[in-house]
Amino acid sequence: MTLTTDACPCGRTGRRGALQAYADCCGRYLDHWDSTPAPDAESLMRSRYTAFVLRRADYLQATWHPGTRPAQLELDAGARWLGLEVRQHRSTGPGQAEVEFVARYRLAGRAVRLHERSRFVCEAGRWLYVDGDIR
Repeated sequence: MTLTTDACPCGRTGRRGALQAYADCCGRYLDHWDSTPAPDAESLMRSRYTAFVLRRADYLQATWHPGTRPAQLELDAGARWLGLEVRQHRSTGPGQAEVEFVARYRLAGRAVRLHERSRFVCEAGRWLYVDGDIR
């Protein structure tokens, strides 16, 4: 995978329906977290999915709210991420939002479907993942 030109793992499309390149999509947030935070909860959720695909635990930890962030995060190296579908995203108040999504992956040859409604907050200009309800 050539991350600068390959399609972003999150599957976001541009105006003409073409998949966006990693560098133009989630890459700018993962690779430049300090200077380029995700502008909204949906973009943060998509970039976090991409971080799971790329096994970027550092980014996942950095974008997790300190009040709910685990001390350590171990990613399963055997997980093969297959796709993301954002079902809904909405503001739930000033600096608060929810994103409902379905992420699919394979683990030890078994298909897994993760359906979650995630909650996010914006603090000091940065969106952070708080928690989510698995459906």
